[in-house]
Amino acid sequence: MASTNSILQGVLVLGPVAEAYRKILTPEALAFLALLQRSFNPTRKALLERRKLRQAELDRGALPDFLPETRHIRENATWKGAPPAPGLVDRRVEITGPTDRKMVVNALNAEVWTYMADFEDSSAPTWDNMVNGQVNLYDAVRRQVDFKQGPKEYKLRTDRMLPTLIVRPRGWHLEEKHVTVDGEPMSGSLFDFGLYFYHNAFEAVKHGFGPYFYLPKMESHLEARLWNDVFNLAQDFIGMPRGTIRGTVLIETILAAFEMDEIIYELRDHSSGLNCGRWDYIFSVIKKFRQNSAFVLPDRSCVTMTVPFMDAYVKLLIQTCHKRGVHAMGGMAAQIPIKDDAAANDKAMEGVRADKLREARAGHDGTWVAHPALAAIATDVFNKHMPTPNQLFVRREDVVIGPNDLLNMNVPGEITEAGIRKNLNIGLGYMEAWVRGVGCVPINYLMEDAATAEVSRSQLWQWVRHGVTTAEGKRVDKTYALKLLKEQVAELSKAAPKGNKFQLAAQYFATQVTGEDYADFLTSLLYDEITSQGNPSPASKL
Repeated sequence: MASTNSILQGVLVLGPVAEAYRKILTPEALAFLALLQRSFNPTRKALLERRKLRQAELDRGALPDFLPETRHIRENATWKGAPPAPGLVDRRVEITGPTDRKMVVNALNAEVWTYMADFEDSSAPTWDNMVNGQVNLYDAVRRQVDFKQGPKEYKLRTDRMLPTLIVRPRGWHLEEKHVTVDGEPMSGSLFDFGLYFYHNAFEAVKHGFGPYFYLPKMESHLEARLWNDVFNLAQDFIGMPRGTIRGTVLIETILAAFEMDEIIYELRDHSSGLNCGRWDYIFSVIKKFRQNSAFVLPDRSCVTMTVPFMDAYVKLLIQTCHKRGVHAMGGMAAQIPIKDDAAANDKAMEGVRADKLREARAGHDGTWVAHPALAAIATDVFNKHMPTPNQLFVRREDVVIGPNDLLNMNVPGEITEAGIRKNLNIGLGYMEAWVRGVGCVPINYLMEDAATAEVSRSQLWQWVRHGVTTAEGKRVDKTYALKLLKEQVAELSKAAPKGNKFQLAAQYFATQVTGEDYADFLTSLLYDEITSQGNPSPASKL
């Protein structure tokens, strides 16, 4: 095998390397990243080009269908995914959130079964956020993450087993521009996965779990195949048995919904199931069919989990997972407690309870919450309706879902000016926080992340593009959208502290709501605003 120094030729670190980062950005770890990048980045880029070709087909009016070339995989009932790994048998309540130290301690102390530590939609990928997050997870795996902030101490509890840690790296489309390999930016996915795996895989196994991941934003089984190849090489490289890694795939794109069997099949030795990524899924439906007037949706609040296309997606996901012996995880409850209005809080919490009840009765094996206060509600529902560790035995053989069901846009509701303003507020609020380096934002007692901001801007683009008429009788065009944007920016800027970045957010947002330009992802559009590249440091000198 090549020496570390020879592998590190052509590897540059452009972000500042604080003393605390040195235990993460070691020459050996960076050499591992370089191996991953050189081995898999060409395939990653080819798959991203494939996405563009697929989008062009959809723009011409094509509609997705189950793949004829993989029919044999779907119709073969004998193959299964991997059996549940240690710490992943019972996943009834999972908490999610970014990787700042306070969140890590609070999440691991919560009354939940797993914690998804997120480098993706709830984190703004500043260099400090990404590397500090790795430091925090390194310490958390070793149970050395306690710290003091002012007079308050944050300590891991010792009265029970801690939740199983699962890490979500960035999606295949994102780059880490603070590290370059042979003159190209590092893949964000490989950076996040590689550093966590290299430093923590064996230590996690020692603590009774393993190197477990949530895999976001995939659009085809070929992208799952790439992850499986990454997993195999990574395990081989450090001498870990293949199959130790587990990956739960978020089905959060409409195209992936047509390839769920195939995605599990590609990852089968490493699969820990699928998850209903509801907000990204809605975003994907709008994004992929944005040129098709048959896919115009009403106000965001009308697009619930019980509308036809969402209901079909959930049922097919549960049926597919349980047929293959892997977990079917439910979606996010994004509510946060309303402390100053008991009646409003009671109503919001009842909404959470009803949503979790729907998931448990449908056959889900667990669910997500964004706030520790919601864990008790979710636990109560799943304990009552799922006395077993999971519901893998609930086969849902009654379900018959075809392409038309997944594409059924019969969604009752209207498009209103209030809905437009709400989308503007969410989009602006999230983008303003993101360019300040904050990746999840409480807005109107909901924890908004990149997915909900994407729904907001995509709906606005779609409504202007197709010239819809609001319930009040107003035609939505570019002039109207920009007028309302200007009004909302003025309102939000006035209420915000000095030094806010609403004007900067508005400059970007204005390009996305006129039915003309459409960035692939808001995070890609904004990324250069939060990069902090300095003098390059050769990786071999760190």
